[in-house]
Amino acid sequence: MISRCARTLLTILAVVAAMTLTPITSETAEAADHGDESRTVLITGANRGLGLEFARQYSAAGWKVIGTARSPEKATDLEDLGVRVLQLDVADAESVAKMAAALADEPIDLLINNAGMANRDGMSFETLSFDSVEQVLAVNTIGPMRVTRALLPNLRLGTTRQIVHISSGLGSIEENTGGGYYGYRESKAALNMFNRSLAADLEKEGFTCVVMSPGWVRTDMGGPEANLSPEASITGMRKVIAALTPAASGTFQSWDGTIRAW
Repeated sequence: MISRCARTLLTILAVVAAMTLTPITSETAEAADHGDESRTVLITGANRGLGLEFARQYSAAGWKVIGTARSPEKATDLEDLGVRVLQLDVADAESVAKMAAALADEPIDLLINNAGMANRDGMSFETLSFDSVEQVLAVNTIGPMRVTRALLPNLRLGTTRQIVHISSGLGSIEENTGGGYYGYRESKAALNMFNRSLAADLEKEGFTCVVMSPGWVRTDMGGPEANLSPEASITGMRKVIAALTPAASGTFQSWDGTIRAW
């Protein structure tokens, strides 16, 4: 006969196996986040790549989507989705202030700080441009800080109070055994630390603040050799976001739900 402990163990193993074998699809992600028109997501850098796919999927799931772009007149793919498009340069304090003013008193349930850039000369320390490094830090680290502070009043009016910063596996200090990517690595590691502080500061207000690695994705930044499509990456991240609770605040999540090393 199988003991009670053995039966319990078999049950747990079966549940874990079922969770592991369940594929992440756009349908399962949509079912997980229960999209409806009463919730609002704001996505920075939504005119292309990951941001555009975020906008596409959340719009299809029934969310009210606000997408930002530095040049809205060129964001034709974003406009074609029928979402609200706002001008925003995350590295420009005046631009951030104008966006916040345009959204005065509007609740935002989920903020996705997605806008980012990479410096292509960052592989060699001896030849990199420090001007380029400063620009990357301004966009990837200080930019999310500006946007988040500007939109805190809106997020406090929302129901879920979720803030997601798009980081990178290249921002992991523990996993950095290959060097290079100066500027970009530092900007994402600093973003991760910002999120840890923000999560601690906003804990009492019920906020959930996480950083997420989208994986290596076939975008202008990731290149054509990357192993993930934007659809797969965003589908996975939406599923993770939908399952977030305040207990997860301050963590470094991967697109597939695994926890990344700091």
